[in-house]
Amino acid sequence: MKAERVIYWSDERNDDFSGNDISTVKVGADFKFVRKSPVWRFFAFIAYYVIAVPLVFLISKLYLGLRFENRKAVRKLGRSGFFLYGNHTRGLDAFIPAMAAFPKKAYIIANPDAVSLPLLKHFVMMIGCLPVPTELDGMRGFLSAVKERYREGCAVGIYPEAHIWPFYTGIRNFGDVSFRYPVEENAPVIAMTTTYRKRKGLFALAKKPAMTIRLSDPMYPDASLSPKAARRELRDRVYGFMVKTVESAEENVEYIKYVKKEL
Repeated sequence: MKAERVIYWSDERNDDFSGNDISTVKVGADFKFVRKSPVWRFFAFIAYYVIAVPLVFLISKLYLGLRFENRKAVRKLGRSGFFLYGNHTRGLDAFIPAMAAFPKKAYIIANPDAVSLPLLKHFVMMIGCLPVPTELDGMRGFLSAVKERYREGCAVGIYPEAHIWPFYTGIRNFGDVSFRYPVEENAPVIAMTTTYRKRKGLFALAKKPAMTIRLSDPMYPDASLSPKAARRELRDRVYGFMVKTVESAEENVEYIKYVKKEL
């Protein structure tokens, strides 16, 4: 499959090709990351399980061509919550944790742009958005919310690459900051990778390739290490799984070609 276009990059940790020009709102100490109201919880249940999940299922199967490998890894965790780490290759990646974790509810640590559209803000929060604070004074509430959702038995989805590189076929280097959550909670982690394959059958004429998601078996932080060392070691295991998985994939179609800029 010939690449549709070429994107030139210079900084794999900070370049973003999402094409998003939303005006980001402030997310600080006054932002309500968790709402306890029974009315809110009722409508959040309806928004997630009655509206979002069926819609996401249809989009995932018909539009994304989503296919999972090793979903049994989630079942191994029983009722426990977990942290799910993946490579960030599409704006619609926000849908993936919901499909991977079902029937558990999945929350997504997301860019604050996700709650910057007034008409969609509350719905986005109801279906599992956990926006990263733009203000330092918002971190306490954010961290508390992340831990609370995990303790409720939910999945918490994280894209440590942070920025979207559409249809990128490799794994970008990322830091270990986001691995503080499972280390502090001694929580299980599942790594996942997205690769792309050619469409077949009725969807063979589609230009965009289909997605394959591969899940690792559960990993746990090394409790014998210091928190800082455990964070780094867990990050390295997740990164190693991701790199090995994309490199060994039988098919990983290059729909967009990425080329590093010459300095």
